[in-house]
Amino acid sequence: MVPFEQNPSFTGRESELKSLRQMLFTGHQTAKVAITGLGGVGKTQLALELVYRIRSEHKNCSVIWIPATNKESLGQAYLNAAGQLGISGCEDDKADVKRLVRDHLSSENAGQWLLVFDNADDVGMWVSKSTPESSRLIDCLPRSSYGSIIFTTRDKKTAVRLAGRNVVEMSEMDEAGGKQLLEKYLVDQDVLRSKGDATALLARLTYLPLAIVQAAMYINANGIGLGDYLSLLEEQEEDVIDLLSENFEDEGRYHDVMNPVATTWLISFEQIRQRDPLAADYLSFMACVDAKDIPQSLLPQGQSRKKEMDAMGTLQGYSFLAKRSANSAVNIHRLVHLATRNWLRKEGLLPGWTGRVIARLAEVLGDVGHDNRAAWRSYMPHAYYALGSRLTDEDDEDRLNLLSKYGICLHYDGRYREAEAPFERVMETYKRKLGADHPDTLANMANLASTYRSQGRWKEAEKLEVQVMESRKTKLGADHPDTLTIMANLASTYRSQGRWKEAEKLEVQVIKTSKTKLGADHPSTLTSMANLASTYRNQGRWEEAEKLEVQVMETTKTKFGADHPDTLTSMANLASTYRYQGRWEEAEELQAKELEICTRVLGPKHPDTLISMKNLAFIWKGKGRYEDALSLIQTCFDLRQQILGVGHPYTLSTLSTLKAWREENE
Repeated sequence: MVPFEQNPSFTGRESELKSLRQMLFTGHQTAKVAITGLGGVGKTQLALELVYRIRSEHKNCSVIWIPATNKESLGQAYLNAAGQLGISGCEDDKADVKRLVRDHLSSENAGQWLLVFDNADDVGMWVSKSTPESSRLIDCLPRSSYGSIIFTTRDKKTAVRLAGRNVVEMSEMDEAGGKQLLEKYLVDQDVLRSKGDATALLARLTYLPLAIVQAAMYINANGIGLGDYLSLLEEQEEDVIDLLSENFEDEGRYHDVMNPVATTWLISFEQIRQRDPLAADYLSFMACVDAKDIPQSLLPQGQSRKKEMDAMGTLQGYSFLAKRSANSAVNIHRLVHLATRNWLRKEGLLPGWTGRVIARLAEVLGDVGHDNRAAWRSYMPHAYYALGSRLTDEDDEDRLNLLSKYGICLHYDGRYREAEAPFERVMETYKRKLGADHPDTLANMANLASTYRSQGRWKEAEKLEVQVMESRKTKLGADHPDTLTIMANLASTYRSQGRWKEAEKLEVQVIKTSKTKLGADHPSTLTSMANLASTYRNQGRWEEAEKLEVQVMETTKTKFGADHPDTLTSMANLASTYRYQGRWEEAEELQAKELEICTRVLGPKHPDTLISMKNLAFIWKGKGRYEDALSLIQTCFDLRQQILGVGHPYTLSTLSTLKAWREENE
């Protein structure tokens, strides 16, 4: 009464088998246990191996195996079981076969028995009545101290409903188990000589048994090596889906069920869509972002917090998700991610969901700043993934909006070269669609100029900034905040080129207007004051610079806190003024503190952190700590070369300093 022979290639799972054996045939009442896990993880194979081991230990134990995929297969299996058990009356068309089987197995005359319900994924089939006169399937389970019942199901919620606490969860195999399984199914053992290919292939297949067996069957049929199959998995998404949709013969699986890993979850997707629409929406949404570290705050809102938790519970119950409690992010299984995209593509839903994801990302990236740095950085990989899709119109407004905001995130994160392309793409599109003087075009032009300035491309930055400034003066007026911002940016570009008088003229004008229009302690006013102080410092006007810098530092500390980037900049500026005056102790104390905070808040490789590092190296050299200074300036050069590139002015300047200091030390 078992539909499959024992699988000679069964591998591992000894701990799960041990746990199941301890739960069965306790002698007190009917033992009910459930095996749950991701589709393709080997639940049926585990149950099958357990059945054969029990048979070898208990020769007189009756085994009844019932496929519970749907009502039709279950009804036919019950009828077959009743006939084999010799239950009279089961041939009657009006007979309630399930009750007859229940009553027979519940009697002491039945002896020892083991009942297996395989693929019990549809909880509705168990708890609802097919007709008003019929019994619920869950009420038709036999009760006997001589019997045990095993359920296999993809859904943990169903497992708990049917077996209570007696649930054994299966996960993917470990690397050793995966290699053993691959070895048992491969015809040509020579292909395993490349251990690197085997390790890489198993990792790509996420150590999922069904995927491993399918790969082995394909390799056997086509006479290829592991590296060849691995290269096929590196192809375009549609080609990988075709590969993973290849059907194959497997004597340990039902003939009427599709075997390929790409289709094995289709039934689960449909069950989720019918049972929990919000969970289906979440799954569709997550298929359109990166599979790793998906913040739950990114997901669309449900009608209530409970419905959101239920939806996440449904997806976790099917083992589609792994929750990372440390940061409230989740990972979606990589192959499930791929299969869900395939499902959406076949249903014609993938472009629509991609558009919804892009709109949602543009919404959550609306405010990029210091206070929510952790949040927007967690969204960036998903913005990159969604923008990489070619399923929405390149000129779509949500897409352009997200592309611009993604560029702002990159720039804020110090990734200036990467930020250039998004700004340029959006600027050119808005030029074509809206015109060169439209505010959105000018905003992205200004952003692009900032990336040029941060890369040391002063002339390119200046050209764009002058253009934006003139347009804004004409369109918005000379005292509009956006006009003042671009004037301040242009002044910074002048200062970076050593054009102190031109920078000073603009900065004085910006400060005067900002104080009047925005207030003396407005962030834009404070930034302008800090810029003017830098211009004074570079002209050797130490007292004027120090006066402004102290004022800015104290105000930013009070308004924003000691860890805010604006506060850090003001600390670095004041430390530089102290250094130029030879006030080494004051400079070192302030600069060391600023470097520590920069490293912690921005990261050790952020361009602003590297500026701080360079400044501290100069202070140490001024104090006579030559070895420490040389070591630190070397580190700064190495990182600038890596982060900013070999041709960046800051990198070249640091190289020049490094060479000069080495010569002095020789």
